[in-house]
Amino acid sequence: MSSPLEQFEIKPLIPLEFHGYNISFSNSALAMTITSVFIVILFAVLLRKRTIIPNLSQSVPEALYEFIYNLVKTNVGKQGLKYFSFIFCLFLYIAFGNLFGLFPYSFTFTSHIAAVGFLSVLALLFKICVGIYNRKWGYLRTFLPKGIPYALAPLVVPIEAISLLSKPFSLTVRLVANMTVGHIMLKILGGFVVALGIFGVVPLLFQSLIIIFEMFIAVLQAFIYTVLSCIYLGDALHSH
Repeated sequence: MSSPLEQFEIKPLIPLEFHGYNISFSNSALAMTITSVFIVILFAVLLRKRTIIPNLSQSVPEALYEFIYNLVKTNVGKQGLKYFSFIFCLFLYIAFGNLFGLFPYSFTFTSHIAAVGFLSVLALLFKICVGIYNRKWGYLRTFLPKGIPYALAPLVVPIEAISLLSKPFSLTVRLVANMTVGHIMLKILGGFVVALGIFGVVPLLFQSLIIIFEMFIAVLQAFIYTVLSCIYLGDALHSH
């Protein structure tokens, strides 16, 4: 049985190099591309015939739209609805990326810190830009809230800065850990199914249950990631 960690190995499909930097098109990049293209095609197909009274295919994207719309409205407020597109795309990308990784011979790019970390840093930069845009340089008061003596600034400002910078780290680790552990369990049980032959029926049943559970976890983690991103965005708009 091959190593359970082998499924996370990034392999270059189209070797490329630029000034000594490896910029090869890898299996991770392919998975990201397929996920993005799949989302666009899926919504294009489901919404190809739009009617006032939605049919079944139209109801699915509209339900997703309304779900994220209410999520943003609840956690960010009406002022945050102008940033709905960013949150909606973030949820779809992570959710379908998680689900895509459950297919045989696919690659789970959401199990890599580099991929998820970039999204988390992007969400942090987006939060900071929104905060500065709406509150101008008064946003910097976040690092020294009103009412705190200036004598405590050398202590409070670093603490607030570390708290801000730790947000993308917590977002990344939570998603990556859940995706990694789940796929390792699937790989180990899959090895037992093959190794035990006819007696592999028992681990196969466990495998089936875990796959269903992993599908739930894939959507749940995308939801948690989106909720936290909304909360952070709400802080940029409404924090005192």
